[in-house]
Amino acid sequence: MSRFTLTVSLFVMSVTTTWADGFPQHFTHRYGTTIIVDEPQKVVSISYIGHDFLLALGVKPYALRKWYGTDAFGVWPWGHEALGDATPIVLQGQLDFEQIAALRPDLIVGQWSGISEQDYKILSRIAPTIAPQVGFGDYGMRWQDMLATLGRATDTTAKAQAIINRIETRFTTLKAQHPEWRNASAVMVFPGQTGAYTARDIRGRFLEDLGFKVPAAINEHPMADNFYVLIPDEDLSAIDTDALIWLDAGGSIPTLQKMPLRPHMTAFKEGREVYASPMLSAALSHSSPLSLDYALDALVPLLEAATDGNPHTVVPSMQKAGIAPAFDG
Repeated sequence: MSRFTLTVSLFVMSVTTTWADGFPQHFTHRYGTTIIVDEPQKVVSISYIGHDFLLALGVKPYALRKWYGTDAFGVWPWGHEALGDATPIVLQGQLDFEQIAALRPDLIVGQWSGISEQDYKILSRIAPTIAPQVGFGDYGMRWQDMLATLGRATDTTAKAQAIINRIETRFTTLKAQHPEWRNASAVMVFPGQTGAYTARDIRGRFLEDLGFKVPAAINEHPMADNFYVLIPDEDLSAIDTDALIWLDAGGSIPTLQKMPLRPHMTAFKEGREVYASPMLSAALSHSSPLSLDYALDALVPLLEAATDGNPHTVVPSMQKAGIAPAFDG
């Protein structure tokens, strides 16, 4: 085990976020407690989005887990400047514990990774591993808590706090500028095998931070698994909201064009749909300190068009994608 580490298992605590400098640092999470004795020099991120958080703090991961996209390192454009000329080792697919052990990391970032308790036990023998926060599921941890935790783990607490303050202020300002969004219903949805994101997911939380509310039909759905709900194609009423954001990881446009019940939705008839391009969808799905500004810059004008109260206002992204409703007159 690395000289930087000591991992102790406790099983009832949640992540504790305190802005203390120096080491050792203690982190309690859904699988126990991790103690980092000294500042890590070789950080491996097995989180699908964790590299964005590390890069925002000026920490270039030694290895990272590629989620999706065409970039060789799995880093989307909003992270390119922070990555610079670094060439991290890329981990793909299911975790290969032998591969991770061979990297000899000082810290393993496991938030937003989907690791099981057994995975954690194996990983924590390799290096101190930060697991997801208790009570938020595999993918529900707030971006602020993820960044605060990594700030303490990498001795960049002041930078993490400054980033959190800035982005939270931007959300607060936008929310105040759009009183019409307060408690209006909104949801982000992937069409096809239609999945709607709850307010316990970073995408649903993004909307609620702007003042919207994810419908109770989504949040309280009996089949909700902490972060999304499958919507039957024969009943789209749960997602017929004041603002309906269609996400696209590639291939959503043909699916939307063929959805038989979509033209019968009020959101469709009144022009309250927003199409999020693959780039915007990725920014929303990462909801990281690096992608949030891009997401706000791109999505806010589209939401303004969709919620202006005029059903004949064409949302630009819907028109560009060729899926906007056609209005007579």
